[in-house]
Amino acid sequence: MNAIVWENNKLRLLDQTKLPGTIEYIDCNDYRTVGEAIKRLSVRGAPAIGAAAAYGLVVGAQQIEASDRKNFLEKLEAIAGELGATRPTAVNLRWALDRMMMRLTTATEQNIVELKKIMLEEAHAIYNEDVESNRSMGEYGQELLPEGARVLTHCNAGALATAGYGTALGVIRAAHEKGKKVSVYADETRPLLQGARLTSWEMVQEGIPVTLITDNMAGYLMSKKMIDCVVVGADRITANGDVANKIGTYGVAVLANHHNIPFYVAAPLSTIDMTLSTGEKIPIEERDPKEVTHHGGQPMAPDGVQVWNPAFDVTPNSLVQAIITEKGVVLPPYTENLAKICNKKQED
Repeated sequence: MNAIVWENNKLRLLDQTKLPGTIEYIDCNDYRTVGEAIKRLSVRGAPAIGAAAAYGLVVGAQQIEASDRKNFLEKLEAIAGELGATRPTAVNLRWALDRMMMRLTTATEQNIVELKKIMLEEAHAIYNEDVESNRSMGEYGQELLPEGARVLTHCNAGALATAGYGTALGVIRAAHEKGKKVSVYADETRPLLQGARLTSWEMVQEGIPVTLITDNMAGYLMSKKMIDCVVVGADRITANGDVANKIGTYGVAVLANHHNIPFYVAAPLSTIDMTLSTGEKIPIEERDPKEVTHHGGQPMAPDGVQVWNPAFDVTPNSLVQAIITEKGVVLPPYTENLAKICNKKQED
């Protein structure tokens, strides 16, 4: 099931808010539809958001009427600004838009029609590179999983959260493909249940044994020695190895550390933000209180109650045993080793 589809010169996004009950695609005829899909989590997961935004910029370019290159780029920059403001935490969103704009501003082509073709080629490249990096990440990461590993994961970092295959779930998929007989425990992931609705669904589709638990069961599960390792994705990783991921990840990391269980993070290098020194500087998105007070449109809390609803939390690097990337597994000290692997990526 592809979360992002480009066909017949049009963008279609799988509406993940409807899963697993309904498979429905959103036809994105203008860039604002793309932005709204990103904002309301119809498309979600840092790599998928980046790829969707790249195609969203292509859709926006199709709507632009401009007399010359300069005017075209100015209007496109404004569209990129709107798309980039939809979700502040996932760095892949801004990374993809910046890459698209850089490709255009460095191109010598003056013809607007040709510039639009260049944009589509670059969006395809971002999409295809993400699939390739996920598979490479899976190959590196599966080496960390022992035979018969029982893996806890949080939120959804699978094919639905990427252009394809997945980051954390990509590691699990790769181990499954190697015949390691891995099994998964999936946190439900409150308040939007990405683990229950999406991760469980992906694992069932793949034929990988999966057990769904509520978020507050993880600690007891670990105490019963039923978990061998934790693998999660990331929305942003800072230069020192601090990790922003779906709210609840920090608590899982603390529990894993207490029980001496390895805690691994799987993310492409595009998720690493070398401009931020620590996780304290990551902007954390806060979302609609109704995501907490309501479920399926039905109220679960009294009117007037105050709500704090951060979409992400930050796990300090001291709780992370390894960061799995498409260029290899990065170990502490992260400040030194993340810089090395990011520099290697630029050289390549």
